[in-house]
Amino acid sequence: MKTLLLAAAAINTTPKDWTGNCEKILAAIDAAKKQAVDFVCLPELCISGYGCEDEFHAPYVTELSLRMLESKIVPAVQGFGAAVGLPLSYGGSVYNVIAVIFDGRLIGFTAKQNLAGDGIHYEPRFFKRWPAGKVVQTVLGNGQQVPLGDLMYDIGGIRFALEICEDAWVAGRPGISHSRHSVDVILNPSASHFAFGKTIVRERFVSEGSRAFNCAYVYANLLGNVAGRAIYDGDCLIASGGNIRAFSERFSYHPWTLTTAAVDIETNRVGRSRLASYEPEFTDDGVVRCAVNWNGHSERHHPTSTVSRQYEGKHAEFSRSVALGLFDYLKKTRCRGYALSLSGGADSAACAALVALMVRLSHDEGRNYLEQLTGTGSGAEEKAIVARLLTCAYQASANSGETTLTAARAVAEEFGARFANFNIAPLVEATEQLLSGYLGRELDWDQDDITRQNIQARVRNPPIWAIANAENFLLITTSNRSEATVGYCTMDGDTAGSLAPVAGIDKVFLREWLAWARKEYNFPALDLITRQTPTAELKPATFHQTDESDLGGSYPMINRIQKLLVVEKKSPRDIFHLLYSTEENGQHLSKEKLFNAISRILSLWSRSQWKRERYAPSFHLDDENLDPRTWCRYPILSGNYTFELAELKTELFGNANK
Repeated sequence: MKTLLLAAAAINTTPKDWTGNCEKILAAIDAAKKQAVDFVCLPELCISGYGCEDEFHAPYVTELSLRMLESKIVPAVQGFGAAVGLPLSYGGSVYNVIAVIFDGRLIGFTAKQNLAGDGIHYEPRFFKRWPAGKVVQTVLGNGQQVPLGDLMYDIGGIRFALEICEDAWVAGRPGISHSRHSVDVILNPSASHFAFGKTIVRERFVSEGSRAFNCAYVYANLLGNVAGRAIYDGDCLIASGGNIRAFSERFSYHPWTLTTAAVDIETNRVGRSRLASYEPEFTDDGVVRCAVNWNGHSERHHPTSTVSRQYEGKHAEFSRSVALGLFDYLKKTRCRGYALSLSGGADSAACAALVALMVRLSHDEGRNYLEQLTGTGSGAEEKAIVARLLTCAYQASANSGETTLTAARAVAEEFGARFANFNIAPLVEATEQLLSGYLGRELDWDQDDITRQNIQARVRNPPIWAIANAENFLLITTSNRSEATVGYCTMDGDTAGSLAPVAGIDKVFLREWLAWARKEYNFPALDLITRQTPTAELKPATFHQTDESDLGGSYPMINRIQKLLVVEKKSPRDIFHLLYSTEENGQHLSKEKLFNAISRILSLWSRSQWKRERYAPSFHLDDENLDPRTWCRYPILSGNYTFELAELKTELFGNANK
């Protein structure tokens, strides 16, 4: 029996944090050594940090990455093997590579063949893809020649190979070729961002890879909010013979985690030999050989049994991912807390709840950091920490009601946040008087509806920004994705802030999550939020203002149209015919009402791109993200669907003026 103890490390890196990244890498390597691991796989680009963006083109970034590898990391790997990611310059281009180290020696660089160039990833902008089957020699600064390219590693008769993140997500994955060369262990150092349910897909291709290729498969991933927008869940997996043998804790607040499993190499080889369809390749091109005596290793470990885990669900993933994102954003910006304009509505209440959950879900080093940051001391109660981390301000105008004030105060008290009640009515009145003097007339709601609403939203901005500045806090802005779809927001008002933690999620889900969180985390004050009908509360009560009356459509309708238009790329005509058979609030919409709703929402969507361009950074959570910097590109100026809607109108109603 040939049994190896394999490990996958998740690392919470930061772009160009050379000292911090190396310390975490070395700590994980040291932990692997203490556990007598035979080979440890670390994440993609973990030396430099994955999110360096255009800085990957800076020569010093590749130079420093290589220096850290040679001077600090290679000497630390003694008596076992490690795979570590970094950018490498060769032939006038930059490549995304994995350094393979064994027993204090750098034995090769495997280069990534399939670059992630969709969604939030722009790897082809920074790196060149490496051609399959190509191997060259690169010369290091000390004169050492090291093979670079599409490599396999024969280490003491056990064959290792790599698939680097995207390599495993494509149809012609490198593992197919590796399997024909009798690979025993495939390592996958990844930088795979979090998205709802994505862990299920990872488990599938890791277990299937180990089954189809008859090998052990080690998958390592990044952890935390690495560079601002993308969150990494630290999902690490080890599989053998088609079964998951170990998986990591996801969303850890620890700077690194280590997941281990013992695998039986010989059993996989027997499985491969039994396959009538297996046709081995006999060439040894691209195989790096490293003499190692594995004697004694097989007797140290018994193969790890199959394990399984239950998917925790979208609501729990939302809580844990955004809470971790908030924690790292706070820590890496070196700020001391969050400021929030708490309106008593769903969006701001969700933001307050997520900051409170950031504290509740933190553990070990994460909780220690928050206790030190707030000066509350070891073992401090959750509310005591939140009181130092979160300040909420309810900013009442003449149009604000007792319902939202009561809800806002109760929510702040529930979480332990500091609460301020500001009366902004005099500021609103003074601003309206200035405008009235300029116009030479009194303002009224018939002529100046939007202007008067926006004045209130913008007047709320300076007080809460002042709190953030005075406290060295980050200002949270509360816009959600449904509002971003139609531009239902005030620029330099409710959109102003340092971070938009719920901008990646829609209003319908957010209200569902609040009801779920109330029960899951025992937050009874959230009942005061979920009972309300969403309203901006910017007009006098006699207008009976609601979000849906302002928008001319319900939030579920906005979400359905947004998905069809943005995600599925349907035309206005397609959208109409797909939605015509559906119901709205239990009623079948007439052609006219549905056409009007689609026309309004598409018009608002196309006219609001400039607003989406100016949103504060938000977290990527799924493939419906509207962030123009990382996911959804749309022109600021466009035809606003006038031609398409005119054709649809003629098709539906003829030439009648409807």
